[in-house]
Amino acid sequence: MTKKNIKVALAGNPNSGKSTLFNALTGLNQSVGNYPGITVDKKLGNCTLDRSTKAQIIDLPGAYSLYSKSLDEKVTQQILCNKENKDYPDVIVIVADSSNLRKSLLFLSQIIDLKREVILALNMLDVSRNMGIVIDILQLADQLGINVVEINARKRTGIKELKDAILSVSFPKKEILDIKEIFPDIIDRANIIRENNNNYASFLSLCRHYIDNNSASKIKLEVLIKDEQFIPSRSQAKETVRRYKRIDKILHQCIGENKALIKRNFTKKIDDLLLHPILGYTCFLLVLFLIFQAIFSWSQLPMEWIDSGFSSFSSWVANTMNPGVLNDLVVNGILAGLGGIIIFIPQIAFLFAFIAFLEDTGYMARVSFIMDKILRGVGLNGRSIIPLLSGAACAVPAIMSARTISSSKERLITIFVVPLMSCSARLPVYTLIISMMIPETASWGPFNTQGLVMMGFYLLGFIAALTTAFVMKFIVKSRERGFYVMEMPSYKIPDYKTVLYTIIEKVKVFLFDAGKVIIAISIILWFLSSYAPSGKFEQIEQDYATVENSEIIIPSKKLEVSYAGIIGKTIEPVIKPLGFDWRIGISLITSFAAREVFVGTMSTIYSVGGTDNYYIKNKLKSAKNLDTGKPFFTTAVGVSLMLFYAFAMQCMTTIAVVFRETKGWKWPLIQLFYMTGLAYISSFIAYNLLS
Repeated sequence: MTKKNIKVALAGNPNSGKSTLFNALTGLNQSVGNYPGITVDKKLGNCTLDRSTKAQIIDLPGAYSLYSKSLDEKVTQQILCNKENKDYPDVIVIVADSSNLRKSLLFLSQIIDLKREVILALNMLDVSRNMGIVIDILQLADQLGINVVEINARKRTGIKELKDAILSVSFPKKEILDIKEIFPDIIDRANIIRENNNNYASFLSLCRHYIDNNSASKIKLEVLIKDEQFIPSRSQAKETVRRYKRIDKILHQCIGENKALIKRNFTKKIDDLLLHPILGYTCFLLVLFLIFQAIFSWSQLPMEWIDSGFSSFSSWVANTMNPGVLNDLVVNGILAGLGGIIIFIPQIAFLFAFIAFLEDTGYMARVSFIMDKILRGVGLNGRSIIPLLSGAACAVPAIMSARTISSSKERLITIFVVPLMSCSARLPVYTLIISMMIPETASWGPFNTQGLVMMGFYLLGFIAALTTAFVMKFIVKSRERGFYVMEMPSYKIPDYKTVLYTIIEKVKVFLFDAGKVIIAISIILWFLSSYAPSGKFEQIEQDYATVENSEIIIPSKKLEVSYAGIIGKTIEPVIKPLGFDWRIGISLITSFAAREVFVGTMSTIYSVGGTDNYYIKNKLKSAKNLDTGKPFFTTAVGVSLMLFYAFAMQCMTTIAVVFRETKGWKWPLIQLFYMTGLAYISSFIAYNLLS
């Protein structure tokens, strides 16, 4: 039996269920959210169609048509239309939301008129039926001239039928719209130039959505456009109007309404509250408030379990291994660094659980809608809220999701301000310092004070992002006008598998990606903290051997003269006005690899030479100011440190992504210097006011 491989592209409107179907076909755990724009680049996976056929499945960014207006839509257009693209598919599956079929058919009809092998996968029929919409699938397939398959991507039903349809796919039996009826002469001339009789492909090329990369034909087409006074934008609008008229005729024959089911639906009732001009914002703030209350209260018990378990494990390793350098490295270097970060896994898991839940229910789209009016005033639009809120998890995918913004100016400003949002990497820093400054039992009325302070710092990042965007609105020049169009998805009960996959994947990234960096830095720090220039340690032991509490003073003095201490002392004059000492200075340097490394670094620094294995919070609480002998981590130092981490650009990966998205070093460097300066000034003011 001859085996073959084919490429299958999943395309369609945003929020139609493409990524969920991709997971069902490939088994890969992709991030799936119930708002437009979550898939910002193509994703690849493999699927077995039958014993002799395997398929590479390509999950494409959502698009409303082949007229690409944003970077993510351009990815989709190029892959579906350009035969020279390496991901050009053999079969296209258009995934459509059955409850909003009219809009999906615009995109589908363009693909049909390109004469591509295409299948319509009707998703979420249960939702449309609940809304009273009855679709005659056989009649729809006959009207479109292609196979139509009923699926439910969430429940994994209809997958076998879809695979069978892919195996038996054929070219469309008819055109939806004959473009030559609208533009007869110029299409014929364009066909001659392109040496191709595909009328709609020639029309797209005339509209400068080129189907091929032939530079000679592009030049000739530009001459033709000028000679015929062909205006692409007007022609596209004219074609779209005609196309919708044809689509409406098709739907009139294929869709009926169950009058008994048509009533004021659940989505409308909830939207009256969540989209209200006043109550909508109140609900949004309440949701944020509940999230941060839960992050502190719900995660407390598992954090205590992890703390106890890790401390016991570290003690067991210390007692089991032979005393010496290796024992010290493993216990006070590697395990101390990892212990400082592993304990925050419950809070990270809860944060991503809430974000995944809000995305999957459809609430994120409502937040985008209500925030559009505010964001427009600062040079952004409603679509910018998705990258901004995603930045609360991680700036890297958030910056990539800005590709859904059509205006280059609004996209650039969004990319610039997203890192000001407090991401999950800052969460361990905030949690550590807040838990030192504020007792667990502290409350403000019925509310946990720790959660309120945490929410305050997240709101501070949001306010800083909006303020910066407002300033940049006048700096970045562009004649391009932005627009905001978004479908409001119906509310859905979250798919627990999707939420669980998101939590597991994000925690794995947080733990293993950060873990690799932490282990490497912990080993380096242990070495730098455990060794010093020749004779320094010996001198310390001689000078303080007979001093009272020498067992505490000697390790502290050794750390101060070690290589790590020398590095910290070098930068201490710069950071001392912020209330920081050389030990924090070391952590500031190492956390440029990743912000969460700060906690692991502090844990390593305060473990070297010590005998305790308890939680880092207690280690820092007991730290003394080397000049005054008083507790070092005062309220002034804590607030100053949190403000520095709230604003500083301490993430090399984010800088690299901004470089890729802006195609140059100009904006990443401006971003780096601006955010570092903002962090320094804010910390300086806070420390001096609170001291």
